[in-house]
Amino acid sequence: MSPPQLSVVIPVYNEEAGLPALFERLYPALDSLGVPYEVIFVNDGSRDRSAAFLRAQFQRRPEVTRVVLFNGNYGQHMAILAAFERVRGERIVTLDADLQNPPEEIGNLLARMDEGYDYVGTIRRNRQDSAFRRLASQAMNRLRESVTQIRMTDQGCMLRAYSRDIVQAVNACREVNTFIPALAYTFAQRPTEIEVAHEERTAGESKYSLYRLIQLNFNLITGFSIKPLQMFSVLGMLTAAAAVLAYVVVIAQRWILAESFMDGVRAAWDRDILEFFLTGMLLFGLGLLGEYVGRIYEQVRQRPRYLVQAVLEQDAERPESPPSAP
Repeated sequence: MSPPQLSVVIPVYNEEAGLPALFERLYPALDSLGVPYEVIFVNDGSRDRSAAFLRAQFQRRPEVTRVVLFNGNYGQHMAILAAFERVRGERIVTLDADLQNPPEEIGNLLARMDEGYDYVGTIRRNRQDSAFRRLASQAMNRLRESVTQIRMTDQGCMLRAYSRDIVQAVNACREVNTFIPALAYTFAQRPTEIEVAHEERTAGESKYSLYRLIQLNFNLITGFSIKPLQMFSVLGMLTAAAAVLAYVVVIAQRWILAESFMDGVRAAWDRDILEFFLTGMLLFGLGLLGEYVGRIYEQVRQRPRYLVQAVLEQDAERPESPPSAP
């Protein structure tokens, strides 16, 4: 059997209700491309029967199916990284298991790569999400672009294509927390974006709550830029200057009214509005600094990013002994 030219990476977490529909559409779509391919599913510690569904699919199509089973839930990006370390294709496509991005669109991404692009991002056309989720996503996109200078129109769309060189560069990065599309964008020589169809979820619900989306974007910003710290320093200097100016104005006003310089100083000192504001700014700055220190702490611990329980593939269906290096 010829080595695969295409590797399709799909993280799975509690998707048992939608997996049969995914299998039914995914494999015919890939067969129609006429290129050797492999599909790598990564079960991210699902608590439902997703692992059993994946094992059954491996037994049906072992020549093109590989399954990585985590021993716990490590997150979507760790699942993708685990697959990236095992891909054999020259082109790698990531896809969600919920069928919101149709697998039939994979051919369009490959066609763009045929034009010489090494990274193809996607933009969801007629996005089938709530208005609040769309607005929140747009706001996060603008904030991320202004801070990191990484330009991705739709950072939440999982359907993306990478050249093998970019995937190898991503694998060489040993960061504990990272955002793979943004990291790949920084390595790409010729990135591009295309519009793709977007459908409603076949079953289940999104695994990303509002809190997790905010956390993801906060990690993205602090992981790719120190600009927040620089902005906070500038803001602190401007606030301090404004506070001094405000106190001078208040003291002068009170001095004129009270006809005593010390009365003006005491009156200004009684005004604690600026004190509350400066205290809030100080706490925010400490939290921001703590985020960067926390990232350093996680990195220097040198703990494995994830642990693999077993890998199902045609040549070996056995547990893996060594965990991934941190």
